[in-house]
Formats: sequence, structure tokens, C-alpha cells
Amino acid sequence: MSQRWLDEENEILTEQETRDKIDQPRLFKVLLHNDNYTTMDFVVMILQRVFHKPEADAVRIMLDVHYKGIGIVGIYPREGAETKVELVKQIAQDAQFPLLCTMEPE
Repeated sequence: MSQRWLDEENEILTEQETRDKIDQPRLFKVLLHNDNYTTMDFVVMILQRVFHKPEADAVRIMLDVHYKGIGIVGIYPREGAETKVELVKQIAQDAQFPLLCTMEPE
């Protein structure tokens, strides 16, 4: 879409192009990493409490993390992903587990 500003003689003073499409925010994958110390039950609890996953989904994701070494927990805008990563880090630290949660661009 183009907008024009005219003077008294209807001559173009300025012309500006505008975009109709609004860019979507960049999304980030939140990842859990396997370790040899964090219990499976704790990971399932994190998935349910922080990421609001139903129990069946939480168990499936936990097993993915366990067998593959890493698993995608969710995809969020930057601020949401950062918040989730920090929350997992704090809960794991409080429980004295080394659970690693990271984020990366989708």
C-alpha cells in the first residue's frame, strides 16, 4: 500500500510504501538434555509443572530425552522460552539436579 502527501497544488511532497503483512516474532525451541543424575520422575514433573504437558506427553518427551540425549519440549517466542529455561534451571538447582534446559532458534 502506498501513502502520498500532497501540497496545495496537488504535487507530491512525500510518498511512503507500507507493508500490509506484519512480521511474526521469531520462535525458539526449548530443549531438555539428558544427564546421568536427574531422575525420570523429576523430568516428568518439570514437563507437567513448567510446560503444562499431560502425563502421557510428559512421559513420551522424557523418554525421547533419555534415549536420544536431547528433546524438544516446546516452541515459544523469545521471552517465553527464556522464562521457561530459567524456571527449569531454578527448580532443578533447588532440587540439586544438574538438568540442563536450553533454547535455540527454530
